[in-house]
Amino acid sequence: MRHLKAGRKLGRTPAHRAALYRNLVTELLSHDRIRTTDEKAKEIRRFADRMVTLGKQGTLAARRRALAFIRDKQVVHRLFSDVASRFADRAGGYTRIVKLGQRPGDAAAMSLIELTDASESVEPAKKRRPRRPAKAEGGERGGARAAAG
Repeated sequence: MRHLKAGRKLGRTPAHRAALYRNLVTELLSHDRIRTTDEKAKEIRRFADRMVTLGKQGTLAARRRALAFIRDKQVVHRLFSDVASRFADRAGGYTRIVKLGQRPGDAAAMSLIELTDASESVEPAKKRRPRRPAKAEGGERGGARAAAG
């Protein structure tokens, strides 16, 4: 049983999963928003918030811990100089997840994960109403069934 086992497996080996999280967090901190599946967005939210907290600490040890996870010096520099200053007065909740609907190819639930102070926020996708069936020839809905009943 998986009681008290945190995290999603996402159908990957542990090394592949760790690399995926590193890449997604790096792209999120680089571009301020990324589009990914719901499960991945919910999972990387944990790591992104930790990285922003390290950036707010601003110490050398925090920078080294961030470099151990992110491994891109330009992104870590941006995290400690730009992103940390934007969240200086916020105590947490640095990311927002906006549901976008389903991906056309495999119907996977897609989301947009963004840093909360992003200048423009994206509205969630509007739910489409199901199409109504075409009217029957009898003029009323139900057609032949209504006449027989």
